[in-house]
Amino acid sequence: MTVLFADVAGFTTLSTTVSSVELVQMLNEIFSAFDAMAEAQGLEKIKTIGDAYMVVGGLPTPRPDHAEAIAEVALRMVDYVDKRFADSPTPIRIRVGINTGPVIAGIIGRHKFSYDLWGDTVNTASRMESHSLPGRIQVAPATHALLESRYLLEPRGPIEIKGKGTLPTWFLVGRKPAGGFPQSPAPV
Repeated sequence: MTVLFADVAGFTTLSTTVSSVELVQMLNEIFSAFDAMAEAQGLEKIKTIGDAYMVVGGLPTPRPDHAEAIAEVALRMVDYVDKRFADSPTPIRIRVGINTGPVIAGIIGRHKFSYDLWGDTVNTASRMESHSLPGRIQVAPATHALLESRYLLEPRGPIEIKGKGTLPTWFLVGRKPAGGFPQSPAPV
């Protein structure tokens, strides 16, 4: 599977500058757009947690192109937020992190249960997001290996990941050129 986490950079500071109602309306607008993007790519939204959004490719139905589908959504997410809030008095940027690998999926508990994912793949995807930069999509080595033939990946270098040590990372910046010209994400 390939797991993506996205969250609003500087959310804590943002929450002190706008009303709670405005904040929730903004998150609803962003996450509703993300939902449409995920659905269009046949991905499974797992949940939102505050200002964080989690989606997976390859579940519940396995598919060989799970990493590419997640890459397409990630590129569209960043493009959407950058364009939507370009002229906003309150600048909004998102950070995105992606990792690929095995996960455990299911439902646990007895009350208010929800479908969720667990495992090292999920934890590393979350760390890719939290260590990413605003407006950037950071990918872990396993995802890099699946995307490098079709996507432009800029080396970021090694970063220290809690519980894993130092990992090489890359920023996903777009699709590889077709006919010599870089491609930007297709509009939503």
